[in-house]
Amino acid sequence: METKALIFSILFILLTLKFLIGKLKRKPNLPPSPAWSLPVIGHLRLLKPPIHRTFLSLSQSLNNAPIFSLRLGTRLVFVNSSHSIAEECFTKNDVVLANRPKFILAKHVAYDYTTVIAASYGDHWRNLRRIGSIEIFSNHRLNSFLPIRKDEIRRLVLRLSRNFSQEFAKVEMKSMLADLTFNNIIRMVAGKRYYGDGVDDAEAKRVRQLIADVVAFAGAGNAVDYLPVLRLVSDYETRVKKLAGRLDEFLQGLVDEKRAAKEKGNTMVDHLLTLQESQQDYFTDRIIKGNMVALILAGTDTSAVTLEWALSNLLNHPEVLNKARDEIDRNVGLDRLMDESDISNLPYLQNVVSETLRLYPAVPMLLPHVASEDCKVGGYDMPQGTILLTNAWAIHRDPQLWDDPTSFKPERFEKEGEAHKLMAFGLGRRACPGSVLALRLINLTLGTLIQCLEWERIGEEEVDMTESKGGTMPKAKPLEAMCRARAFVGKLLPESASV
Repeated sequence: METKALIFSILFILLTLKFLIGKLKRKPNLPPSPAWSLPVIGHLRLLKPPIHRTFLSLSQSLNNAPIFSLRLGTRLVFVNSSHSIAEECFTKNDVVLANRPKFILAKHVAYDYTTVIAASYGDHWRNLRRIGSIEIFSNHRLNSFLPIRKDEIRRLVLRLSRNFSQEFAKVEMKSMLADLTFNNIIRMVAGKRYYGDGVDDAEAKRVRQLIADVVAFAGAGNAVDYLPVLRLVSDYETRVKKLAGRLDEFLQGLVDEKRAAKEKGNTMVDHLLTLQESQQDYFTDRIIKGNMVALILAGTDTSAVTLEWALSNLLNHPEVLNKARDEIDRNVGLDRLMDESDISNLPYLQNVVSETLRLYPAVPMLLPHVASEDCKVGGYDMPQGTILLTNAWAIHRDPQLWDDPTSFKPERFEKEGEAHKLMAFGLGRRACPGSVLALRLINLTLGTLIQCLEWERIGEEEVDMTESKGGTMPKAKPLEAMCRARAFVGKLLPESASV
């Protein structure tokens, strides 16, 4: 009996101590938060597109708080709109914040979180990053893909030139730029085109719609990601699984075609299949398809959207367009097409691209991060599991960081150090590994369009610069413009463009 009494006494003391410690434990010092967090759903009702503008409004309603917190269902979320706090997050806390949230879309589309975009920070992610830096984004590999970029740009100019007519013609640029970027990436990945002569239009539409559907699902997650109980009544995960199945079927078809080909080509899949022969256990088809989906999703819509915003800005600022054209004519001339090697001698063109990325970052909220352990951010406690969202769009328009922040002024980047304030491709170890490829394609495409074509607005009214909802901030109204080939272009372009 005495032994039992002693055991009960010890248990009582332990439970009492646990209770008292829990009471004494300091409540975390969280950033300010909007009022009226509702039971169960928290602040989910406040999330309205476009989300980057909603978050800026919430920040302003909290006395311009540089960082604030939201309770979204079962998840705690920090939303940051401060450049200095972003630097702190991705330097001091870079490793702690190097993970991604486990969202439903990434589970099914990103092969159970195994792609370089969705993978947790660790050995597997480091290996994927190393593969990308060697097999895709090294200077040698990017240079080997240059003929593809040049060919796709020539094809675009030919489509816009309308037989080199001297008359202005109305063109719709959204679909043409999407074709350019999609063909460029798919040719790099698997050596196939999905727009142009000899292409099955039905197949092209199916594939483009598939990618558009995936992009439409992307972003900071769905309500089901924050309220798991909604899985009982929502068909969201079912729809994601079906979409992932369609995407996997498409990617597997590309892999199988390459595997069956008699000769090896210079594509990403060819190189990864070669590695598969010597390292079958690691370089499975799943890993190869994961690399493919990461490159396709990160490198198509984002570049097309950026080019559309850039052209729209130039049409609304003809003085900037003329200045960029004068620079190209002066440094490249009229007897050859602009090449990638010319970009370094075209600083104003690069400034136009930088200013476009500042005002219209292709991923305005960047990709979400999640804290793998407790840490401090901006002087506040960030508990383990907290999701961090960075409002790059708001940071790029911060009046404390930029002069006349809402105006389109490429000249601002003539000042040393201004470009370092940009974060369109993220910061830290999880920054976009394809930024060099994106900048090469965007600069070369935009420069060639300026060099080869004259551009005008359709009427006197400025181009509508309203953005629509979506993870890549598309224009609400697709860009339409008037263009015609410059007199010398017909002598430089062949009848057909092919590598």
